[in-house]
Amino acid sequence: MFAESWPWIAAVAVLAVIAVGAAVWFARRPLGRPSIERARRLFHLQRERVEHRLFMLASKSGKPRGLEWVECDFEDEVSFARDRHTGRLRALVAVTIRFKAIEGGDMEDNPNVGNLRAASAVFLLDGDDWSTDGRIVFNVNPVEAIQLYREELELVE
Repeated sequence: MFAESWPWIAAVAVLAVIAVGAAVWFARRPLGRPSIERARRLFHLQRERVEHRLFMLASKSGKPRGLEWVECDFEDEVSFARDRHTGRLRALVAVTIRFKAIEGGDMEDNPNVGNLRAASAVFLLDGDDWSTDGRIVFNVNPVEAIQLYREELELVE
């Protein structure tokens, strides 16, 4: 008789383990919106990685047309914003970018190519990971970028 009920006992045991695991997972996950303090700490810990990723993605984007990304200097200060529709946090950092003309391209004879460009780099918080899609907002600092996109973003103090 025990041999016949063994599969049922095993199934109940597996379901119990799954239920306990799910309960622990739900209890540990942050409720609602992520705290800004936690987001700041995570950004500080992951900053070097996501800055490098942003430079790699932006330099491969082909924008601005005819220019090659040479260098991107990131400022220390970070501005945080919350997406009004999704609640996701974003970090914006002021950057100074240096380009050079692509040989044979239509920007090669432009004397302004060597001018440094001010912009804001955009980073996204996804769970516990900061990421980027390589988005750069040119000619504005982070607070101005948040104001420019005020329908979408709200500044987080």
